[in-house]
Amino acid sequence: MRLPGLRSSTSPDDSLWGALTGVSAPVAILDLAACEHNLAEMCGRARGLPIRLASKSIRVRGLIDRVLTEPGYHGVLAYSAAEACWLARHGVEDVLVAYPTVDTATIAQVAADSQLRERVTFMADLREHLALIDGASGGQPVRVCLDVDSSLDVGPVHLGVHRSSVHTPEQAAEFARLTATFEHIRLVGLMFYDAQIAGMRDTGPAIRLVKRKSADDLRVRREAVRAAVSQYAQLELVNAGGTGSLHADWDASVTELAAGSGVFAPTLFDEYDDTDLRPAAYFASPVVRKPRPDTVVTFSGGYAASGAPGRSRSPRPVHPKGLHLFRTEGAGEVQTPLHGRRARELQLGDLVWFRHAKAGEMCERFTEILLVRGGEIVDRLPTYRGEGQNFG
Repeated sequence: MRLPGLRSSTSPDDSLWGALTGVSAPVAILDLAACEHNLAEMCGRARGLPIRLASKSIRVRGLIDRVLTEPGYHGVLAYSAAEACWLARHGVEDVLVAYPTVDTATIAQVAADSQLRERVTFMADLREHLALIDGASGGQPVRVCLDVDSSLDVGPVHLGVHRSSVHTPEQAAEFARLTATFEHIRLVGLMFYDAQIAGMRDTGPAIRLVKRKSADDLRVRREAVRAAVSQYAQLELVNAGGTGSLHADWDASVTELAAGSGVFAPTLFDEYDDTDLRPAAYFASPVVRKPRPDTVVTFSGGYAASGAPGRSRSPRPVHPKGLHLFRTEGAGEVQTPLHGRRARELQLGDLVWFRHAKAGEMCERFTEILLVRGGEIVDRLPTYRGEGQNFG
């Protein structure tokens, strides 16, 4: 499915900038109107498939709880086993751990609790994962999902991220057969994360070609993998996609999609075709120095996003417009120098608003996020960090 002309919008309501009068900064902000628009936009692109919320891209439990009450959203895709256990203890009824874990203590905690055992599903793609989970199970049945490598291999060229060891239907069938030999493991799902589609900006014809070829490959391979695995396991879920690929033409094997970044719509999602996401998450930091008329320095702001280093991973000043990072300094841990015509108008204490490059990671820097609507703060929610939690 293609929606010509749609790209992420980058123009928030001007009333947003006046919401922090008298608020101590640095501070994290969520524009509720933009967030609600994004939730509806993602559901529309998913076209009836339920969306599992990727907690890595949120890291605010109160917000996760709110999103899960919205139509079209069901379950959490957690990034840590300990996080999954914590969310399940706080009422989230369906948590899929997106990555394999060697945290045997948490596996044992889940296995020992009948409620947690039904709420938490662990990820695996190696025999060693299965042996570790089985050994920590304490003789209780533990739910497991197979992470299937969804990259596109063109000869020796690997297009995608390096994740699972299982790529072909034959490898998936062998893994499922092996899983059946472990007494305390229940294989209940498959996950296909198409990073080279969902996680890549549409910056040129070559990228778009890779996305089309990869989507064609996955539509065929995903159905073949499900058929192969179903010989040995009764599957409950087949998870696929991400914020950038919710609108794909999904094959009949897919039962649910995954997304999280679109809730915040960070800068890495500004160059996607077929989306209409709006920036929703910001942080604001005060001017603390003015070494030259056309240069200001804000406090902190050096919140670089994970991934390959580069300018695309740096936060971007967005208000007032006309401010730019220095290439030689970038955003710093304790000070971020900015230059540009608007710097001449700024004085000590004035706020500069930034957008983070990736979703969720910003919240590791703040204990709370302010929810803003119509230029007013309407709520404050603690982040994971604000609740005393750090899952790495």
